[in-house]
Order: sequence, then C-alpha cells, then structure tokens
Amino acid sequence: MAGAVHRLASPSVRVTVVLMLSGWLGASMLFGAVLAPAAFRVLPSRMLAGMVVGGVLPSVLVAGVVCGGGLAAAAVGHASRRRRSVCLVAALLLAGGCATGEVIAGWGIDRVRGAIDGPIGALADNDPRRIAFGRLHGLSVAALGVAMAGAVLGLAALLPSILSQEKADAA
Repeated sequence: MAGAVHRLASPSVRVTVVLMLSGWLGASMLFGAVLAPAAFRVLPSRMLAGMVVGGVLPSVLVAGVVCGGGLAAAAVGHASRRRRSVCLVAALLLAGGCATGEVIAGWGIDRVRGAIDGPIGALADNDPRRIAFGRLHGLSVAALGVAMAGAVLGLAALLPSILSQEKADAA
C-alpha cells in the first residue's frame, strides 16, 4: 500500500493535476467571461442563448468533478500534512461546487424549463417558476465560483511542491 500512496503523490502526478486544474480553470473562466455573455449578446433570443450555455456548462461541471478527484489523489501521501489538508479542502470545493451546479442547479433548471411552454422572460416577475429559475441560476453561478476558488486553492497548494522538487532535482 505504501508504494501505491507514493505513486499517487509523485511529482509527475502533481504536475498532471496542475495541468488539469489550469486547463479546467481556463475553460471555466472562458465559459463565464466570454462564451455565456457572447451567447446572450449575439444570438437572436435569450432562449437560444440559454440553450447554448446550458449545452456547454454540463461538460465544464463534469470535468470539474474529475479534476477535483485528481486533486484529491494528488493530496494523498503528500509529505506536508498542511498542504495535504489544503488540497483535500480545495478538492472538496472544486468537486462539490461542480456537482452542486450540475445536479441541484442544472437539473432543477431543466425541471423548471420543462414546466414552462415558452421563454422564461415571458413569465411575470412574481411567477413562482421564474423565481425558482432565478434562484437556481444564482446557485449555479455561486457553485461555479466556489469550484473555481477550489481550483485556485489547489493550484496554490500544489505549485510550491512542484517548484521545490524542480530545485532539488536541479541541484
């Protein structure tokens, strides 16, 4: 078992996880800062834009759960107990945020959309379905933000150990 733990914590695994986290964080930032706003700006209806955004977001969220698992694996057997704890908290934030965004918010939004015959914007402001959609959308945005914070925290915990390993290898 000790050999398996050592392999999970090896520098090559940590480098791989840093690359995964960096890629996922870049994709999630691109999604939130570029794709979603552009879809709502250039597509002819909010409903179409929502379909595009809703078609891409699940892939980002599932990838985040996978990255969270990779981060947890990189934390196992880490020499520093403090960094191991930080990595595990970061993995929980990343995977938990993405799972919340996909399962609770995403499935809830799908359920609300299924109960509406037309666009959500056509509903009255006080319609319970529109209110539920707004709350679920807010949860989705917050969950992605939590996941992104987890990815940043994970990177901050892993990068110093990779850099110190490179210095040791160079010496």
